[in-house]
Amino acid sequence: MLTRIDHIGIACFDLDKTVEFYRATYGFEVFHSEVNEEQGVREAMLKINETSDGGASYLQLLEPTREDSAVGKWLKKNGEGVHHIAFGTADVDGAADDIRDKGVRVLYEEPRTGSMGSRITFLHPKDCHGVLTELVTAAPSSPTEH
Repeated sequence: MLTRIDHIGIACFDLDKTVEFYRATYGFEVFHSEVNEEQGVREAMLKINETSDGGASYLQLLEPTREDSAVGKWLKKNGEGVHHIAFGTADVDGAADDIRDKGVRVLYEEPRTGSMGSRITFLHPKDCHGVLTELVTAAPSSPTEH
């Protein structure tokens, strides 16, 4: 069962410049930042609000650390903008299995580690009306801002 919009991923060429835009324009602050070597991105999570299920909703700003990363290839083809939408779930494995049973391709055989220690998988955009969709189970405890 999907419980919330966990985050919207936005691909950008310059993470620091994009963070400053969201800070100056909307007042959003960086809640968490990290480099995900496996996915080849440097990212910043900007918390938008808390949710009734104990999670939160974020904007995830993504800058590729290498051109051959998925985000790097996407930016080269599409330019900056919305890259994906992520839905929160208490059980990423179960949600992925349920969705796979409905004929949607799940891109990872087993969920991987995502932002802030979460467990993630992606659904094929061609099966989701052109939208790259991520399923996220948050880590048991959220880190503080850093």
